Amino acid sequence: MDLKPLIRDIPDFPKPGIIYRDITTLLQDSAGLCYVIDHFTNHFSQQKIDYVIGIESRGFIFGAPIAYKLGAGFVPVRKAGKLPAEIHSIEYDLEYGSDRLEIHQNAIKPESRVLIVDDLIATGGTAAATAELLEKLGCELIGFAFIIELLALEGRSRLPKAPIQSLVTY
Repeated sequence: MDLKPLIRDIPDFPKPGIIYRDITTLLQDSAGLCYVIDHFTNHFSQQKIDYVIGIESRGFIFGAPIAYKLGAGFVPVRKAGKLPAEIHSIEYDLEYGSDRLEIHQNAIKPESRVLIVDDLIATGGTAAATAELLEKLGCELIGFAFIIELLALEGRSRLPKAPIQSLVTY
């Protein structure tokens, strides 16, 4: 299925010169939404995934149903200050500053097999930081699943060695 027509381009958002790839229009299309969930589920179905990690916030939208279909648990990785129990955290660089991600310390059992899901990979900073958090928990990273990949920003080069699936490239 060609998903590009279901993704809306919004020029000059959040600042001039940027083209924002809006997936809300993909989410509104039942066939497109089902395709994304089914594609990633089928691709990783033989990998014995224990947990699917969804990166805040759009990774939650896709990660939870993928986890359900894989028979895996779902664990959110959140922005700073949103998790109530003991956490591991990591600060990482963005194009325009820095940010912090957090995960509960007891969210995943050591040696668990995990899949990281998010809507988009640009520079790869957020996904790489998430992978570092999983290292702290002693997990085995099985792969990454992204709906959109912005090739010119070379985000793949920042990620650890693991299979990477992206459905739409720009």
